[in-house]
Amino acid sequence: MIILEDLLYTEEHIWVKPDGNQEKAVVGITDFGQEEFGTLVSVDLPEAGDEFVETDCFATVENSMGQVSELLCPLTGKVLLVNDQLIDAPNMINEDPYDDGWIIVLKLAQPQELDDLMTPEEYEKYVDELKIKEDEELEDEDDALEVVEE
Repeated sequence: MIILEDLLYTEEHIWVKPDGNQEKAVVGITDFGQEEFGTLVSVDLPEAGDEFVETDCFATVENSMGQVSELLCPLTGKVLLVNDQLIDAPNMINEDPYDDGWIIVLKLAQPQELDDLMTPEEYEKYVDELKIKEDEELEDEDDALEVVEE
């Protein structure tokens, strides 16, 4: 799992790269997030000029199993740029989530919201806790199957 040091993160596995002035930010799906979603086969993107409030759905992704997931906007702002290449090649998110797989660039309406995002260290701890929880749930399922089989 790759976690970049110069980004901020959400619990929904979205990364944010603010510019130095905190006026704009590039937004995408984390490496862990793209693994969780699986192989992406389509992306429904917003349009430049669309405005979102923090936690609005700003895009959706569909994986090869037909599961559609909503992507929640990490910040309030207006879409300046959209990575239109993802329409024809959504798997760019799987292959390179932090570079070619970026999704949008937002003009930030409330830069102070950046303070609510997780640091790389906080995100790594969060993901590690999720993995432990998933492992425990799998163990519980295995234990339940053993009881049923007996």
